[in-house]
Amino acid sequence: MNFSQALLEAIESLSGNKLRSGLTVLGIVIGVAAVIAMLAVGNGAQASITGSISSIGTNLLFVFSGGPDQGPGGGPGGVQRSGNNIRPLTLADAEALSDPLAAPSLAAVASALQGNGTITYGGEKTNTSINGVTPTYYTVRNLELSEGEFINEEHLLGNMSVAVLGPETADTLFGRHDGVVGETIRIEGQPFRVIGVLVAKGGGAFGSEDAGVYVPFTTAQARLIKRESRDQVDIIFAQAASAEAVPTAVEEISAVLRQRHRTVVGADDFSVLTQQDFLSTFSAITNVLTVFLGGIAGISLLVGGIGIMNIMLVSVSERTREIGLRKALGARKRDILLQFLTESSLLSFLGGVIGIIFGWLIAFVIGKIAAASGTDFTPIVGSNAIILSTSFSAAIGLFFGIYPASRAANLEPVEALRHE
Repeated sequence: MNFSQALLEAIESLSGNKLRSGLTVLGIVIGVAAVIAMLAVGNGAQASITGSISSIGTNLLFVFSGGPDQGPGGGPGGVQRSGNNIRPLTLADAEALSDPLAAPSLAAVASALQGNGTITYGGEKTNTSINGVTPTYYTVRNLELSEGEFINEEHLLGNMSVAVLGPETADTLFGRHDGVVGETIRIEGQPFRVIGVLVAKGGGAFGSEDAGVYVPFTTAQARLIKRESRDQVDIIFAQAASAEAVPTAVEEISAVLRQRHRTVVGADDFSVLTQQDFLSTFSAITNVLTVFLGGIAGISLLVGGIGIMNIMLVSVSERTREIGLRKALGARKRDILLQFLTESSLLSFLGGVIGIIFGWLIAFVIGKIAAASGTDFTPIVGSNAIILSTSFSAAIGLFFGIYPASRAANLEPVEALRHE
């Protein structure tokens, strides 16, 4: 018996029990569709996160207080670990990094104070991040304005009560993010005039910038975000002259701060992170998430494989006399083995093809739901997911078909013909 004959007999056998064959195929369909959909969600999440981080710029560096072994002492909220004798970053540190002679690889440097507070307008209220920033923050963080202007030197020198809103904050307070320049909001009960609204950018390394509010550094320092010393900053953002200059920029920043803080290599009381550090971290997390989701979905494929083995065993039991008759008429052991393996593989193949279609449809629907809810997320159905799921389903069809096929092939003709 050649393969084409075995295939024709398998189709004839399976079509004779359409409902049973269909239910068996359904197990593989669900498994393959789940694997493809889950991997698409994982790939989409990874692309969304890394895309948001990359949109800030690959030449952005973040400087925190607290060495690698101490943990960051600054960052959002400005929590300082005085017990570890961590020296906080200061405005003087930022000014030293701005010196082109000390750090020629840096194009711009910006200091920031970061905290949280309540912002109100009329009857609307939201609790969000408050950022005290300098004018160079706009350039360093690669921001864009949808309307108005960003904080400038005049606002800084005058300790002015002005604010720039992220689009999500504007939507929460006003129900829109256009036409709000000139309105007066209250931050921690104090009045601030809105001078600008940012363009939506999505999440960043420290959460979404779209949901924040930005005020002059000096204003935040004096009235909103209190720190132990007046010149203390929570984080320093630095922009390298180019992506290629990032390693050199890291070394220059480290050299300047070691000199200022009087520390030696290996005993730094600060940390310098790059966008690549964040991309690597988030990629590792989303890779684990993708494998986890795919593994859970893969259990469905195993269940489908068990269904194939079950149906093939039932088929062997029902067709015992037929098998005995075939062997009595000269069918070889390998012919019987090929026949039943072809049937199990055909079930698995059909389930895999239909599962690919359904998996793609599920991913498509998830993408549409995300778009309708305003979430910047698109599931990505990769060729690797299709190859992996179909290969796995084919392997399962063969694996779970071997035992029933071997059982059929090893039946003795006389015993099989006596079977009722």
